[in-house]
Amino acid sequence: MMTDVVESSGSLAPHDRPAGGDPTGAAAAGTGTDDSAAAERISEIRERIDEIDRTIIALWQERAALSQEVGATRMASGGTRLVLSREREILERFRQALGADGTPLALLLLRAGRGPL
Repeated sequence: MMTDVVESSGSLAPHDRPAGGDPTGAAAAGTGTDDSAAAERISEIRERIDEIDRTIIALWQERAALSQEVGATRMASGGTRLVLSREREILERFRQALGADGTPLALLLLRAGRGPL
């Protein structure tokens, strides 16, 4: 298990850098390694992660807007503000797919669409 301390810049703290490594951390360019091939691969992977994050954010916003529209349409027609059976279904779907972390994620999604209870 890795126990090195990482500064907010992503490089090792000065007292934790390996002997003979780049003392400025410039080669690491925020990747946490002085190995240029590894740093390049990490940068490529991070670019893809950033793309995924942008997609997740866009989908999150779209989902929230759609959920708000469902709620407004339901209430305008005399329906209830919430349909608890639907919320339970979503919570269970996320729990099954993602395990224990799925429930709090689903709760955040639900709150984004309907607001706090």
